[in-house]
Amino acid sequence: MPEVAPQTAKIILGVGCDRNTALQTLETAVDRALAETGHGRAAVTAMATIDRKSDEAALLALSRKQDWPLLFYSAAQLAQVEVPNPSAVVMKYMGTPAVSEAAAMLAAKTGIEDLLLEKYKYRGEDGKNATVSIVRLR
Repeated sequence: MPEVAPQTAKIILGVGCDRNTALQTLETAVDRALAETGHGRAAVTAMATIDRKSDEAALLALSRKQDWPLLFYSAAQLAQVEVPNPSAVVMKYMGTPAVSEAAAMLAAKTGIEDLLLEKYKYRGEDGKNATVSIVRLR
């Protein structure tokens, strides 16, 4: 199957962030991650994260602003996904070795082979961290 050009590709974002991350920090992380893969916001079909972030204001605001569905997965579901960058820190605090990578792959119903961007890390001016992973939809 031929590769899909970035401008016509459809992708899912896996997102993780510190509690109370500013919307600007999350948007900057997303835009920079998209730029790494040559995509724009128009290619995004959904965002995915851990269910413990279901009340995270910046994630909810970005989902509404862009009209992107926001999908949530439990730590147990995320922990079942093989990821290239497991984190002991994420495991300690979230109960799973990965959030952004695993959530993106679960949402896309795929594996590492469709991971376009493993784990883009960004620290905003608010001092909060955000991670974004990008998976191609087939």
